[in-house]
Amino acid sequence: MTRSGDALSPVERERLERLRAADELADLVALTDAATEHDAYLAARAEWRSLMDRRVPPAAPTTDRLPGDGVDLEGTRVVVHGITHADTDAERAFLREHVAGFLEAGEAVYCEQGIRPMYFADMAEVRGMDDYRWALKRCRDLEVDSRLAATERSFDGLLEDLTDVAATFREAVFSLVNSGADVYGEEFAMALGDVATDFLSSQEDLARARDYEAFVRSQAAAEDPAKLPHLQRYYATVFLPLPLEREWLRRHDAELEVVSHGRSERMADYAAYHAEDAPAVHVLTGAAHQPGIRYYLERHRDGHRRRDDFALVE
Repeated sequence: MTRSGDALSPVERERLERLRAADELADLVALTDAATEHDAYLAARAEWRSLMDRRVPPAAPTTDRLPGDGVDLEGTRVVVHGITHADTDAERAFLREHVAGFLEAGEAVYCEQGIRPMYFADMAEVRGMDDYRWALKRCRDLEVDSRLAATERSFDGLLEDLTDVAATFREAVFSLVNSGADVYGEEFAMALGDVATDFLSSQEDLARARDYEAFVRSQAAAEDPAKLPHLQRYYATVFLPLPLEREWLRRHDAELEVVSHGRSERMADYAAYHAEDAPAVHVLTGAAHQPGIRYYLERHRDGHRRRDDFALVE
């Protein structure tokens, strides 16, 4: 587990911005002096995490607020709240209390399509987005053997179709390692978890930050939502700029890229399209999507994306 420290030096800030400006994996080769794009991605990701860990402010120890990242779009504040969506009673109560306050203030609330039936089925004002439907449609258009296009399950079960035996086994190992943290100490458990991550995680898992640290932070936040800032901060530091992560994942699994990082783009477009209808908009999503949604909202803010290009998926 990395620790936050001093602010970056001018040289380090310049280095971070050079990495941020990379548009594709090929750009990373020259930046890292790596022999291949594969090696360049791994090197850049490690360096990015180190720099971002010292740039992003430390998470508050505890909070009774629902934390999030805000982006201003033509006078409307859009706030993205990353959660665990682990279906725990603690997170349900925490979210419903805050969402009720948002709605009372006349603000709009949208959520990842699978979250609404999990936490807000009886709250008509909370609206589910169409990110799963969009992903299904996109996957049907891909020239690959689509696992999603063949399924007859409900939209809310689509992501489970991508969960295989290896992922289930990895989570079981992570749970076992985490259970020993009280006995052997957090530092030892984290070191052992890093070893398990290296052995049990695939290239696709790397691009989605499916590692031990993410597992531990998600479990902690699901049990105590006051720890959500720590989970959000982890994802804020670990991902390279989304175009790089998407290219890496697309090369390894084009369908999975659509269902994961691609949905972050869709949810940002959905929120931006509806932002003009409310004084403020809140987006509730899995914490791993939060950096990507913020990235694409900032693209809207800076004029690189247009609301007029958006169309709902029926």
